[in-house]
Amino acid sequence: MSNRHTLRRSALCLALGLCFSAGVQAQTNTAGAVAGQAASGDTITIENPATGFSRTITVGADGNYRFSQLPVGQYTVTRNGANPRNVTVNVGTAANVDYVTAAGANTLDTVTVVGTGAINPIDVSSVESTTILTAEQIAKIPVARDTTSVALLAPGTVRGDVAFGNLASFGGASVSENQYFINGFNITNSFRNLNFGAVPFEAIAEQQIKTGGYGAEFGRSLGGVVNQITKRGTNEFHAGGNLFWLPEDLREDTPNTYLKNGTLREDNSHDTQENLTASVWASGALIKDRLFAYGLISYGVGDADAWGNVASVGNTHTETEDPTWLLKMDWNISDDHALEFTAFSDTTETEIDIYENRPGVIERGPFVGTSFAEDGGENYILKYTGYLTDTLTLSALYGYGEFSRGQRLRGADGTEVTYNGNIQAGATGCPAIADGRSAARQAVTGTYGSNCNLGLNIERTDSADTRKQFRIDAEWQLGDHLLRFGYDTEDYESIAGEARQGGSSWTYFEVGGGVDNVQQTRVAQGATLNIEQEAFYIQDSWNITDNFIAYLGARWDNFKNINGQGEAYVDIKNQFGPRLGFSWDVNGDSTFKVFGNAGRYALPLTASVAVRGASASILSIETFSFSGVDPNTGVPINPVSNGDFMYLNAEFGGAKTAATIAAQNLEPMYQDEYILGFQKQLGDHFSLGVRGIYRDLKTAIDDTCDYTAVLDAIAEQDPDLVPVIPGAGFPYCRLFNPGKDAIFLTDVENDGTLRSYTIPADRLSPPAKRKYAAVEFFFDGNWDKVFLQGSYTYAKSKGNTEGGVKSDIGQDDVNVTQDFDYPELTVDTYGYLPNDRRHTLKLFGNYEISEQWSVGGNLLVQSGRPLNCFGVLDRNPLPPVDANGDGDFNDPGDARNYSPHPYGSSFMRCGTTALGGLDDNTVVRRPRGTAGRLPWTTTLDVNVAYRPTFAPGLQFKVDIFNVFNSRKVTSVNEQAEIRASGLPSPTHMVPFSFQAPRSVRFMVQYDF
Repeated sequence: MSNRHTLRRSALCLALGLCFSAGVQAQTNTAGAVAGQAASGDTITIENPATGFSRTITVGADGNYRFSQLPVGQYTVTRNGANPRNVTVNVGTAANVDYVTAAGANTLDTVTVVGTGAINPIDVSSVESTTILTAEQIAKIPVARDTTSVALLAPGTVRGDVAFGNLASFGGASVSENQYFINGFNITNSFRNLNFGAVPFEAIAEQQIKTGGYGAEFGRSLGGVVNQITKRGTNEFHAGGNLFWLPEDLREDTPNTYLKNGTLREDNSHDTQENLTASVWASGALIKDRLFAYGLISYGVGDADAWGNVASVGNTHTETEDPTWLLKMDWNISDDHALEFTAFSDTTETEIDIYENRPGVIERGPFVGTSFAEDGGENYILKYTGYLTDTLTLSALYGYGEFSRGQRLRGADGTEVTYNGNIQAGATGCPAIADGRSAARQAVTGTYGSNCNLGLNIERTDSADTRKQFRIDAEWQLGDHLLRFGYDTEDYESIAGEARQGGSSWTYFEVGGGVDNVQQTRVAQGATLNIEQEAFYIQDSWNITDNFIAYLGARWDNFKNINGQGEAYVDIKNQFGPRLGFSWDVNGDSTFKVFGNAGRYALPLTASVAVRGASASILSIETFSFSGVDPNTGVPINPVSNGDFMYLNAEFGGAKTAATIAAQNLEPMYQDEYILGFQKQLGDHFSLGVRGIYRDLKTAIDDTCDYTAVLDAIAEQDPDLVPVIPGAGFPYCRLFNPGKDAIFLTDVENDGTLRSYTIPADRLSPPAKRKYAAVEFFFDGNWDKVFLQGSYTYAKSKGNTEGGVKSDIGQDDVNVTQDFDYPELTVDTYGYLPNDRRHTLKLFGNYEISEQWSVGGNLLVQSGRPLNCFGVLDRNPLPPVDANGDGDFNDPGDARNYSPHPYGSSFMRCGTTALGGLDDNTVVRRPRGTAGRLPWTTTLDVNVAYRPTFAPGLQFKVDIFNVFNSRKVTSVNEQAEIRASGLPSPTHMVPFSFQAPRSVRFMVQYDF
């Protein structure tokens, strides 16, 4: 290595440390590393002055050294007790500190120190696409205090659909395909993968966002990985507190929405929203240099009114409480052994008061009742790290987490409504009542309705999830090879289910001749479900030359899903995920890097699939005559069954046969990814990079509900067999890989015998496709008083499935969307997907005006998502009849011959006539993504902070979000036709959501 190269790298390593990186090698998911070169036989010592942590190793014959599994923080590195260097260690990164002598010399090369305004050196060991943001950076920019908002600062991330809450899409994947970690523990809520644990935000020290190319130690994700590291105690005592307040008076209103004819649909002018969060913390040493503690308690309250849809019969007042806390303990048992313990609670308690109002009127009528819900729970993480030799490090982690999803209701009279999971009994309370009779008939008897139903299905009161995780990781520096290998296992249990209030719902209808009947519908699910997952991995970062690293990795995953009867209905073993990559330090001085990688990533099934699809459930309809109606509950008096009874979809309350739920040849959902890019430093204060990304979904998992395909296969393969539409052994919906032949076991005679049938792929559905291609430009600028970072992404996401969820219609049935339920649902579905945001520009940073004042900004400019036109499918091929020939098909005697598909407005076709286009001659095929796009959006957030010099530790800050109050539409109703008639829907293209209106957040904080 040349003298110039040595000087350059050494100087850069004295910079601030990696704060925002376009790519860093995955050293570990909880710690970082320091590595470099020195003379063989040198002793290199690393020390953290804040904690007393210290390690010394001897440089090997090859001149390389490495300190692995270092807790994040500031360190001092010395050679033979001299030449101290200061370095910042961030999670998942390797900081380089070189002590290289000139050929044949015994003295250290001259080192030039770079000012603190320099940017961070490029990590040339990287093959990943990773962004790291520290607590200090996050505090300087105007950004919401939550995991997703910080993740959205990274290139390649876009906000998911509002229907799924506050979640991000990574690289074209759906919002249900990400994984989340805190201090190495998986906090993803695997019931649906649409939630995750959250420590009090003030406790986050660093957030790492992996958007692609991550190493073999990470898996179970096709989107991205969010990895957070919490703060920890040091030898110096620290304490403080802060208060964040978002007042209602400074929040602008969300726009009103209108029907296509101009009629007001939703009046948001009366809505309110206010939040207040207070936190206090303290940290320090219980035993100097050995035992440390960091603790934080946070309490947040929220208050909101939603008046909403003027056509509805209710409005709500919501109160939330977030009593959260965190405790972090660190024990340096010795210089070679360390133990850390993390415990936190992220419970959120929500009370929603429900009120009546007259349709078409904005008012708050009589109080109906309250819905109580609790989300979140407690988590405990214990981790051991052993520095066994100078070249071998071992870590082991065990974690236990709880997440509650329970719900209960309370009526205005104080009556409690609960559901304990008993599908035969259903939920307590009053059933829902619908009066489907004509206005003339209602005029004779009066309208039937309930005075006690809260209008809601109810989740199990004991709904909850628990995770037990164990993992062990080793890192071994073996000459030019840095080997990492490990094993992790997770046991996940979900208690889940939902039912109709009062056990069922009742719908009244006319029979004729002044006679009314009533139909009872029972819906109930409830089960305890399990997921068992384990993985083995090995990876090697091989220094083929001084400036070229090859990365080779492999991962083997096992996925097992177990239903409510304790039987496995999916069991996939040894799913292989290879990972390959390279990093070329072109100039040999860490100023210009070319890198690339290729990998295969697999995604397991969520637990929610089995609640209804693989476990006992009830869906029944029965018709009754009756003698009267209870005036309070609306329930029929003396109902007498007329014998018209059926169970739908074979949901009769009995156990389902696990072997019939999924194809016997089912493969996991997996994706191939390819990345190629470079990163170049331009001077001491600025670097930029470009990378191209291509993702190709190779296999998806979804369900097919077209049981006629199974019956057709039976007829072809076993012509003499007369099928019986059976029960437990013949599910109507089954898991399969779209586009591949499916081998189904099924009981076609209801005799308990399972027979195997192969269903051709072309009889079920086309292949699942999702392709994401993007070019990302990213930069990092850091001067004495300014830091500025950002990216521009040009991306395309195209296919016939979004993935786990379906943003088009807000469907959160992860892995069992309606995409492939019937072949007719797959027609014209290939096109640009909901997460296709063609252009995205992100800029954020901060300027230190003086010692006391600073300002920050955060700009997002983004193109809109593609739109669809969903219409009904008329299953009757006969054209409508115009009996009198006047061109009006709605006259008496006209026949419409309309037989709508039960999936309603879900097909890529929209009518063009006044009739609604109900026959194939008058419909227009509208392939996916061809109905236009939503508008571009621009959001600018700013802040100003004041730190008075007369009161060190005191700080005031004001954040203004969406300064210009831009209120562009971000989602709309894409269903264009009414199922019952096929006529145009008046709510087509009515907005579902807008940009968040302008709001202001105040903060006061004191540290000492």
